[in-house]
Amino acid sequence: MPLLTDDAPALPLDAQGILELAARSMFQLFSSVSQGMFLVDRSGRIVWVNEGYQRFLPDLGFSSVDQFVGRTVEEVIPNTQMRRVLETGQPVLIDLLTNKAGTFVVSRIPLRDDADRVIGAIGIVLFDHPETTLQPLISKFALLQRDLDDARRELASQRRRSLTVAGDGERRSKYTFASFIGSSPAAAEVKRQARRAAQSTSPVLLLGETGTGKELLAHAIHAASSRASGPFVSVNIAAVPDTLLEAEFFGVAPGAYTGASAKGRDGKFKLADGGTLFLDEIGDMPQSLQAKLLRALQEGEIEPLGSNKLVPFNVRILAATSRDLAGLVREGRFREDLFYRLHVLPVRVPPLRARRSDIPALVEALGDDLALRNGTPPPELLPEAMALLAGQPWRGNIRELRNVLEQAVMRSEGQSIDAAQLERILREAGVEPAAPVQDTTAVVVEAEDESRYLRPLAEQVAELEQRAIHAAMKAHGGNKLATARQLGISRATLYGRLENPE
Repeated sequence: MPLLTDDAPALPLDAQGILELAARSMFQLFSSVSQGMFLVDRSGRIVWVNEGYQRFLPDLGFSSVDQFVGRTVEEVIPNTQMRRVLETGQPVLIDLLTNKAGTFVVSRIPLRDDADRVIGAIGIVLFDHPETTLQPLISKFALLQRDLDDARRELASQRRRSLTVAGDGERRSKYTFASFIGSSPAAAEVKRQARRAAQSTSPVLLLGETGTGKELLAHAIHAASSRASGPFVSVNIAAVPDTLLEAEFFGVAPGAYTGASAKGRDGKFKLADGGTLFLDEIGDMPQSLQAKLLRALQEGEIEPLGSNKLVPFNVRILAATSRDLAGLVREGRFREDLFYRLHVLPVRVPPLRARRSDIPALVEALGDDLALRNGTPPPELLPEAMALLAGQPWRGNIRELRNVLEQAVMRSEGQSIDAAQLERILREAGVEPAAPVQDTTAVVVEAEDESRYLRPLAEQVAELEQRAIHAAMKAHGGNKLATARQLGISRATLYGRLENPE
C-alpha cells in the first residue's frame, strides 16, 4: 500500500469545499459511466448534451445537436417528466422512461443557486436496454411483485371476511382508522388518542355529539387492538326497550319464562366473549340496569335471566354517548361508580364545525359511497357549493352532511351541484344557510372547547410544532431546505419531525 507523501493533494476541510469537491466528482463520474446526460434551464429548454446522449438523437428524429439544443424538453424527449422536477424542485432518482428511442433507466436532478432557487435540471441516462442490463434486478422485482400481489389478495380476502357477518352469526368490525376521514389537527388528534386506546385493555368512553363518528371509531379501535380476531358486538341502548335490556345484555336461560325458548338465548356479553362489546348511547341506560352492569364489569361474570348459574366472560368494553355523562351523574341519573368504571380512557370526538378543513375530503368520500350504492358517477360540487358547505354549523355533524349531499344528488339533473341547490335543501330542512367560507383552513372554531387544552403540555407543543411545519412546507412549496431555514432548525431535525410526528 503506497504511503502518502507531503506533496500529495489535501482534502478540503471546510463544508463548502467538501460540497464543491463532491459535486465535481459526482458530475465527472456520471458523465463517464452514464449512457448520456443533458441539461435544461429554468424554462425547460435544452442547453447542453454530452457525447453519450448524442447517440440517441437520430432515434428521436434529429440529425444534429444544433437541432436538439435550444428547444423545450417536451418537444424533443417524449414522455419526459423533467418539467415536474423544475416545478416541484424534487429529484427523481430512479425512473423508467420509454419513447421511440427505447426504454431507459433515468435520473432527474434539480439544480439550485446560492439562494436555493431552482435554476435548471440535469437528466441522466443510467442504463439503456434495461431488459438485458438489469435482468437480474427485474427478475427479483417481478418475484417480489408477485408475492406482494398474493399478499394483497389475501388481505383483501381477509378484509371481506371481517366485514361480513358469517353464517354462524360471527360478528366482525366494519371500519379501520383509515375510514375516519380527515387530516385536520382535530381529526389527527382524535385518531392519535384512539390508536393509543386500541393498545390498552381498559374501557374506552367515546364522547361527542350525534353524527360525529363515535361508532366508526369503536370499530376502528377494536380492529387495531389485540382482540381484532375476536368478535365485535354492539348494542344501541337507546334502541332497545327497557324491559328487554337485561335479556339483551345477559341472555336468557332455557324456559326462563312463559314463551321463552327451550334452548335459551345468549346475551351480548356471551356473544362478545374474547372480543369487544360496544355500548352505544350508554347515557340512556335505565338506572335499574346500571347496578347489574357495574357488577358484571367488576366481577367478570354474568347471570342469565332465569338462571342461578354465573357465567364468566372475557370482554373489553367500549362505550359511547352524546349526552353529558358527568352532568347526569351530578343529577343522580347515572351511577357515579359506573361512570368512573367507564371513564378510564375518554376520547372526545370533535364536531364537524371544529374541523371544517376536512369537509372537502368528507364530501368526496361520501359522494363516492353514494355513487357506488346508486350505480351513478360521483357528484361534482362547484367551488361556491363547497364554500357553502364549509360555512354551515352542522348541528347533525357528518350524518347531516351526508343527508344534504344525498338529497342534492337525488334532485340534481346532472353531476354538478351548485350552491343554490344546497341552499334550497337547507332551507327546506328548517336551516337558514350560513355565509360561505372560501378558506376552510382559516376558520376559527365557534365556541371552542377549552377542554382540549386539558392534556399534557408536551402533546400540545408537539401538535403546534406539526402545524408550524405544515404551514412552512405549504408556503415553500414542499421545499424542505427553505422550510428548515424558515423554522430555524436543521434539515436533519425537520426530516426527523416529518418521519416521526408524535
